[in-house]
Amino acid sequence: MNQNHQAAAAEAHAYHLGVAEAGKCFALKGDHREALRHYREAMRLAVSASAPEVFFRHYCQCVLESLELTGQFQEVIEYCEKADAYYEQISSQKQAPSQLHGRDHASILERLGLIYAKQGESEAAIACLEKARTLAGSERLALTEQVYGWLRRGMVPDVARLTAAQRKHQYFTVRAEQVDARRARPLTADQGSKHHRGVNPFNISD
Repeated sequence: MNQNHQAAAAEAHAYHLGVAEAGKCFALKGDHREALRHYREAMRLAVSASAPEVFFRHYCQCVLESLELTGQFQEVIEYCEKADAYYEQISSQKQAPSQLHGRDHASILERLGLIYAKQGESEAAIACLEKARTLAGSERLALTEQVYGWLRRGMVPDVARLTAAQRKHQYFTVRAEQVDARRARPLTADQGSKHHRGVNPFNISD
């Protein structure tokens, strides 16, 4: 790769990072519609730039957080159910799934359990959190343990209490101390799509 190509690749990488950072700034201000537009464009740009998968997955997590914080639970449930099925398929094909896959799977089930809990579906929430606990093994998920304990004791925590617990355990990736507004590259009004749902990171058909 010559110097021009290297420079172009570096700029493409910096740009999708900057667009995502702008999305985080909007999210911290409570403008999740703009946050979602930026995250989804960052996902598209990352794919176009052949960025490592870790960036795409991070942006996807940011999307899920904004959807959850704005009460768009069904989209989060659909994603988590597809991801759960994906990891179950991996587990059936391997005797011992990688530690990374196990941790990712547990976090997906934690998110799904929390969403069910927010919807008042305690039985479904308990089932997901039990599975997350099993997958986590010795690497305990503190938030899962707390909410699982509440539900097993018959408590029905409301959305505000669950969200407060999520913030206490740093469940949300987008936090003020993690965002650098200096790197943000806001989109113009005609860039990106306000309705684009993004690409499925698990290559599962929508």
